[in-house]
Amino acid sequence: MKKNLFGAIGLAVMCLVSSGLVWAHHGDANRYNEDVIVITGTLVEVQMVNPHTLITFDVTGANGQTVRWQAELGGAQQLMKQFGWSKTTMKVGQKLTITGRQAKNGDPYMNLTERSNIVLTESGKEIFRTPNYGLPPGVEPPTQGRGRGADPARQ
Repeated sequence: MKKNLFGAIGLAVMCLVSSGLVWAHHGDANRYNEDVIVITGTLVEVQMVNPHTLITFDVTGANGQTVRWQAELGGAQQLMKQFGWSKTTMKVGQKLTITGRQAKNGDPYMNLTERSNIVLTESGKEIFRTPNYGLPPGVEPPTQGRGRGADPARQ
């Protein structure tokens, strides 16, 4: 009887802990604008961490003022495996042209997990592209010959 009680308590604790972990990874439904924007800025920092890699960059507006932006991508392992990224893929001080979805509240924050890309501005080299880049909202890319999330530039 004691074994069953301890087993039930253990199972209950595991369920509570794991439900918290599942809840911790959020969706971005209704958090970002559907339309993408394109901005060019100077890289300040790259944080290749999980669950989201973050890049920080400064954008100079038409008024001459600099605004510090952040953008989130997939996790570090995904970027390394799928796109061949390393700590030297982008260097602090480089100009980047970024297409992504801005936070609806107007903050200088972008999501780069859908319909987005990153180009090294001076060389024109594209270093990141989601499979649905260039597609309208809600349209899925064709998946013939590649798995979901594959880099179409490498196909």
